[in-house]
Amino acid sequence: MSDQITRRYGTATLEDVAREAGVSLATASRVLNGSTRKVAESYRERVREAADRLGYAPNVSAQAVANGGSSLIALVVADIADPYFAQISAGVARAADREQCFMTIVTTGRDPRREAAMLRVLRGQRPRGVILASSRSAEPDAMVQREIEAIGELGGTVVALGSGAGGLRSVLMDNRDGGQQLGAALGGRGYRHAVVLAAPTGLLTIDERLEGFIAGFTAAGGRIDAVHRAPFTREGGAEAMRAALEAGLEPGTLVFALSDAMALGALRELRAAGREAGEDIALAGFDDIDASGDVTPALTSVHVPLEEVGEQAVQAVVDADWKPASLPLSIHLRDSTPARPVG
Repeated sequence: MSDQITRRYGTATLEDVAREAGVSLATASRVLNGSTRKVAESYRERVREAADRLGYAPNVSAQAVANGGSSLIALVVADIADPYFAQISAGVARAADREQCFMTIVTTGRDPRREAAMLRVLRGQRPRGVILASSRSAEPDAMVQREIEAIGELGGTVVALGSGAGGLRSVLMDNRDGGQQLGAALGGRGYRHAVVLAAPTGLLTIDERLEGFIAGFTAAGGRIDAVHRAPFTREGGAEAMRAALEAGLEPGTLVFALSDAMALGALRELRAAGREAGEDIALAGFDDIDASGDVTPALTSVHVPLEEVGEQAVQAVVDADWKPASLPLSIHLRDSTPARPVG
């Protein structure tokens, strides 16, 4: 009965685990508290099995006080429901597990005040690392910046995805080049008129993608007829698509959404308006999330290796000698942008 109560209520101590596994307290601690000191795999298995039998849960806060920091890696995202962030999360989770770190996710809704508040809470946990997955703004929020600096002063490593990170470690993606490749490829497919569905100005990722696409498309003989801006979400894509339809879209026009989430919202709105994606209105996105190849027609997109991005972000946290390298992006041309005759 006592074993059942211990498992149910999580009252087992580290001493209980060590006794159950037949190892020293120091060995049990090294296995369960994220120590970098090596322990034989046979001992690791015994300790983990004993911890599981007893329902042992490590006290992360106590670890942080004792060790001057915890084994916690926090991923800060705008919206966990967005497949873009979900795929990055998968990469972070996999790499954190390899490094014997705990992972947590917080959402900000792209609200700087909420982001600052969440970072303040995380600072109290003394995290080993914080990964900022949302696009950085051209003008960083002062409260957010103060919290980032405070985490660093306590020994945590803050990593940003994309450009605009200032002095932070960054996992870089060449969004401008990806946009330029897409613009050139679609110009080469015969498209001469394009409408862009974009987020509000000031998000560096969005600005880079837009600049690159315009450069590539116009160099290939195309023209940007309009840019419609809305929130950087699926619903924002639908909103921007409605605005484009109300302004008038001639058959054969290319619609480029600056994320696949926006593109999927646009696809829904096109269908609701009785228009067909592909032969009637071409549609392209950016990120190449898993769903982009599953819809009909399959969505042309710029491929970003999102899970690899998440894994590299964890490496940037744990590797003292980590050096940034820009991840290459590629183009996946699919049925949503069929080739058109020029002329």
